[in-house]
Amino acid sequence: MGRHKSRSSGEKNMLVAERIIKSYGSVKAVKGVSFNIKRGEVFGLLGPNGAGKTTTIKMFTALTKPDSGRCIINGHDVASAPEMIKPLIGVVPQVNNLDKDLTAYENLHIYSLLHKVSGFKNKIPEALKKVELYDRRNHLVSGFSGGMQRRLLLARALLPEPEVLFLDEPSIGLDPQIRRGMWDTIRKTRYQGRTVIITTHYIEEAEALCDRVGVMRKGELIALGTPAELKASVGEYVVEYTGAEGRLMQEIKCTKDEAYSEAKKHNGIGVSIRRSNLEDVFIKLTGERIE
Repeated sequence: MGRHKSRSSGEKNMLVAERIIKSYGSVKAVKGVSFNIKRGEVFGLLGPNGAGKTTTIKMFTALTKPDSGRCIINGHDVASAPEMIKPLIGVVPQVNNLDKDLTAYENLHIYSLLHKVSGFKNKIPEALKKVELYDRRNHLVSGFSGGMQRRLLLARALLPEPEVLFLDEPSIGLDPQIRRGMWDTIRKTRYQGRTVIITTHYIEEAEALCDRVGVMRKGELIALGTPAELKASVGEYVVEYTGAEGRLMQEIKCTKDEAYSEAKKHNGIGVSIRRSNLEDVFIKLTGERIE
């Protein structure tokens, strides 16, 4: 964990959302969401674009205030005590805000000066090594691939040795192979005892990285649990087949025998049987796919 002492070592929850509401004009982005996140937990907010995930992160990182309700980190109300919160957190934003005309080292150096990171001369090389960019430290960011730039954002977020790490769509826009490399980098950070909050619309990302997942839709939290618990709630197997209008249809069945029985009804043409995933949870709850 980072250098900052916890307010109370006996407090089990590192983050708490208490019925948080946020509107932008007539649009309610977040509608009374509540959840707790334990110390050292990797927690995912899963849902399509516009579900309210990024707005929730912005409220926890003091970029916007809730209209009502409270965001609490380490016992502190974020809105009323942002100065207590900012030293505790690191953020990888969804939007890449690196200075591409500077080198990797220069980006981290300037960030350290602006955010008063102590001992940054030693911390910058270590952060770059953690994300496997030390050998490219003196290269311009403009020449980095998308995956390398996302890893540099992660290195920057780790510089203050935060207790809580917020990752807003950390692998957005990356191809599958580079995305999995990013996951490996994220996994390494969790072993240092940090609490990690990830927003994502990638089903496999939530399943691969998260201890628990909150599923969001249109500003509401519609499901919460471990990936295994959520998948068990809809059934173990899914039968997929092509419908009359060419649309992909699905039936969720609890057992393999039930899945095979369902598959036989469709004459085996264009039919597949697979294990359920978190998107199946979303579909069963909403009738929609995560896109």
